[in-house]
Amino acid sequence: MLILASKSPRRKELLSLITKDFIIKSADVDETLPKNIPPDEAVLYLSEIKAIPFRNNRDVVIGADTVVAVDGKILGKPHDDKDAFSMLKLLSGREHSVYTGVTLISPNGEKSFFKETKVKFYKLSDEEINHYIKTGECSDKAGAYGIQGFGSLLVEGINGDYFNVVGLPVSALYRELQDPVFGNFNRN
Repeated sequence: MLILASKSPRRKELLSLITKDFIIKSADVDETLPKNIPPDEAVLYLSEIKAIPFRNNRDVVIGADTVVAVDGKILGKPHDDKDAFSMLKLLSGREHSVYTGVTLISPNGEKSFFKETKVKFYKLSDEEINHYIKTGECSDKAGAYGIQGFGSLLVEGINGDYFNVVGLPVSALYRELQDPVFGNFNRN
């Protein structure tokens, strides 16, 4: 059995592009990051702590986490509209990185990897930022935006895997699942 260790509806939707044969489980884990951890290491750390609670002798477990970073600083989910405004203002007219870390655990071994996608925002007016915040879309998204929704209107371009920005690098994950350590997983 394949277990997706995530509450994210976006990850569920993206994993279903690979297979419909999986179950979702999630554990409440302490997602406090070690001080000064770089974004690429942060997503590896977070994906692993999400997957570990479901390690067992039968199943393949997938843990994943996504962060937005600019100037090496990780932008989490906004605490409120003011925080969302500050994040979006910081991203306005600039390129930032979106990292997604993935941890695979099976009875035969484990592997973690991350993907980075560069995203460039248009220069945004305060009015545009406030309009986007009013959609309510940014409240549960790293970096205060979702590229798959109204947030797409903020994006000038991307360099890398679009699905990585949404929350799961499905093509890279599919290829990793081909490894015999994870049971020579086949798409259904």
